[in-house]
Amino acid sequence: MTPLRSALWLPLFDELCDPAAVARLAAEAEEAGWHGVFVWDHLRWRAPVRQAADPWITLAAIATATEHLRFGPMVTALARRRPTKVARETATLDRLGGGRLTLGVGLGSDRFAGELSATGEELDDRRRGRMLDESLEILTAAWSGRPVHHHGSHYTVDDITFLPRPVQRPGVPVWAAGLPGNVRPLRRAARHDGFVPVNLEHPDQLAGIVTTLTGLRGSRTTPYDIAVPLPPGSDPAPYAEAGATWWLAEFAPETVSVDQVRGVLRDGPVAFDTKGSGDGDG
Repeated sequence: MTPLRSALWLPLFDELCDPAAVARLAAEAEEAGWHGVFVWDHLRWRAPVRQAADPWITLAAIATATEHLRFGPMVTALARRRPTKVARETATLDRLGGGRLTLGVGLGSDRFAGELSATGEELDDRRRGRMLDESLEILTAAWSGRPVHHHGSHYTVDDITFLPRPVQRPGVPVWAAGLPGNVRPLRRAARHDGFVPVNLEHPDQLAGIVTTLTGLRGSRTTPYDIAVPLPPGSDPAPYAEAGATWWLAEFAPETVSVDQVRGVLRDGPVAFDTKGSGDGDG
């Protein structure tokens, strides 16, 4: 039986925009037995949210305040970040944490805060999807420690070697996010190490996703994670039975507070075992 791992999934807004406060919460979560702390990656959010922290600086604080739990951005919209800079950031952060980084990636959206249109980023979903896939190709090559020669439609990397490598081999685990019913994110996720289904409505949806991913992954037997966001107080057991390997305790971005997160983490992680679809921690 594989234990279902539990993580806090924190919007870095308002009371949680202080990296020192989030690092303290991460240390408390680790002491309480949680397996991970993941953070949102946004430039801003809609009202009443007024303040937002940088996820990478916050993750560095988490890395130094903890010893065992996994951490990472969940998720970062790679299409609005330079992949060469992310290659350096991820390798450095993984080394800082001793090999505990998980990179969550997705298309991003202009729906909730207009942050793509307000900064002149690409608005077409399909184009951002192609940029995301190309960025992941660059990251995979960079983490190998070999010279990167990439001349794509969106990015160029001409004979750069990215050293030092991440601690984890062959590289940092990648979890791709996507909406149920959309095949493109599933194909992307199947090429990597995990999937984060967004806006799941019931466990049967997840069971279908797991079946599709199993088919797409074919004969590969490497550990694979499926991380399901659910509000605190939800019963993750049906999702674990359907194949989830992680439960992400989600918080409403408009009302999240230090006290609320502390109350949830003190309740401890969920105690539930499942055969699951994979036993990896990424």
